[in-house]
Amino acid sequence: MKNNKSPRRSGGAFKSKPSASRHQAGPARNHSTPPRQFPVTEETELLLFLLAKLSGQGRNSIKSLLSHGQVSVDDRVEKLYNHPLKPGQIVSISKERATSSSSFVGLRILHEDNDVIVIYKDAGLLSIATAEDAELTAYRQLTAHVRLKHAQNRIFVLHRLDRDTSGVMMFAKSEQVQQKMQNDWKNTVKERTYVALVEGLVKKSQGTITSWLKENSAMKMYSSPHPEDGLHAVTHYKVLKATRTYSLLTVELETGRKNQIRVHMQDLGHPIVGDKKYGSKTKPINRLGLHARVLSFVHPTTGETMRFETPIPKAFLSQFREEEQ
Repeated sequence: MKNNKSPRRSGGAFKSKPSASRHQAGPARNHSTPPRQFPVTEETELLLFLLAKLSGQGRNSIKSLLSHGQVSVDDRVEKLYNHPLKPGQIVSISKERATSSSSFVGLRILHEDNDVIVIYKDAGLLSIATAEDAELTAYRQLTAHVRLKHAQNRIFVLHRLDRDTSGVMMFAKSEQVQQKMQNDWKNTVKERTYVALVEGLVKKSQGTITSWLKENSAMKMYSSPHPEDGLHAVTHYKVLKATRTYSLLTVELETGRKNQIRVHMQDLGHPIVGDKKYGSKTKPINRLGLHARVLSFVHPTTGETMRFETPIPKAFLSQFREEEQ
């Protein structure tokens, strides 16, 4: 197992402080036409709520309202489709699009230079959209950001985080940097550490899970029972906290396969909370219990080792405080 204690760079480590809340004050609006308002009477998610209230509009039309900043929850613009709603809140829908927006939705830039952009992504924000999906994504927001300097600027995908996984991820700012980093990914990336909130008491304090991952016709990953039948995947874990109900693990990827941690936690018999697709039966924090906590890599131009670390989400830790009381 690799050593997780990467040396901090001279002159100060990159230890990020993600934004305290994904809610950000919305841009100024033209209020010549009063917005339509709908009270929330039961717990649900924003897109589901809008589909019910705006029964004459299609899903894509409602997603367009969200992406253009026309939907507010308690007077704050909200663009994330799965933003949780609680009774007593007011959802407002404006006919006018937001006039301008200098802030990001669901992400924060931790570091940017001529070659890479490192971000903190909130749970609920899609990293990259599919071809047929016009949803707001990290990729689209960062593309708009780099084009403020030059209309031809682009960003390039280096890796992904699942929609409901929060944490650190990065993009390249040129195709050359993308290819250089991806072609030597194993040596370029020094550390990718996650924290996972899983169901049940994990009795073994640490361990390694190895399997061969494949994807079925329903696009669900699974561990093949046959050696060398699929993509080799290796995951290391260590227990940080545990009760009879939940365990908090630090998880290090030796390989980076699609849904690797989620499949391996299911294989371990302790699926990630909120992960119904891979066997979870509970949703105590109203999101997937997976967070990309640390990313360390060798800079493609300077050769310097850069390390970004974020705190464990408070919602993960709160499950243990509740049990201790």
